[in-house]
Amino acid sequence: MQTLTSERLTELKLKANDVRQGIIRSLLAAGSGHSAGPLDMADVFTALYGYLLRHDPQRPDWEDRDRLLLSCGHIAPVRYSAMANFGYFPVEELLTLRKFGTRLQGHPERVTLPSVETTSGPLGEGLAQGVGIALGAKLDGKDFHVWVVTSDAEHQCDLHWEAMMTAAKFHLDNLTCVIDRNFIQIDGSTEDVMPLEPLGDKYRAFNWEVFECDGNDIGAFIETAERARSVKGRPAVVVANTVPGKGVPYMEGDYTWHGKPPNAQQAEEALRELQTARERILANV
Repeated sequence: MQTLTSERLTELKLKANDVRQGIIRSLLAAGSGHSAGPLDMADVFTALYGYLLRHDPQRPDWEDRDRLLLSCGHIAPVRYSAMANFGYFPVEELLTLRKFGTRLQGHPERVTLPSVETTSGPLGEGLAQGVGIALGAKLDGKDFHVWVVTSDAEHQCDLHWEAMMTAAKFHLDNLTCVIDRNFIQIDGSTEDVMPLEPLGDKYRAFNWEVFECDGNDIGAFIETAERARSVKGRPAVVVANTVPGKGVPYMEGDYTWHGKPPNAQQAEEALRELQTARERILANV
């Protein structure tokens, strides 16, 4: 197991800032897409690609790689920006987001982009896909880990709960679900649209091991995710509490940024805020 030194943590914080800047630039270039979710998950995806995952950008189809599935495919800009910043393709390609013929579609597409395990679309299906991959790994005697990133609002979909039951039945301790618990969806608060709390207790009732942390604290998320990955005999879930639009003050906590991009002036302000945040990180080294 790696050791998360203070120097490494600083590197990851800076990389998360790069990921956020990539998200803003790609959304501006696209003129459409989701802002709040990608920004709030930048720390989680940086922790995954930069520390937790067993992967190799030079061998994206490596048989023994860990599998990372993005169930809530509408937050694809964060996955694309993380992949670019960790060497899967040039950062400049982020500016092709949602363009005709691009590899960076509005939802990740399995065939065209290296190491993308599934094509996402309808919400709620990602955990079911992850369960199938994890069960297949057990049957084949493989030791890779399956990580499934989900939104909180997609827990309003029936299929997700069926997958939760199946994962527990087969004792899939090679499976970890990560929930982006930002409390928003396109119409407002999850707790107004269709309440989810007590979310952790629901997973416990389905025989999952439950962990919770600040999803915008990279160190805390890594420590929690490592504990979740070490669970034996049952699947684990990490409830990552996040702030929608994290890193861009005028977006933070505002559900109306769930499904829209910044305009040129707003993007300029966002990038300025992120540059200031980067300077603060360096000043605290």
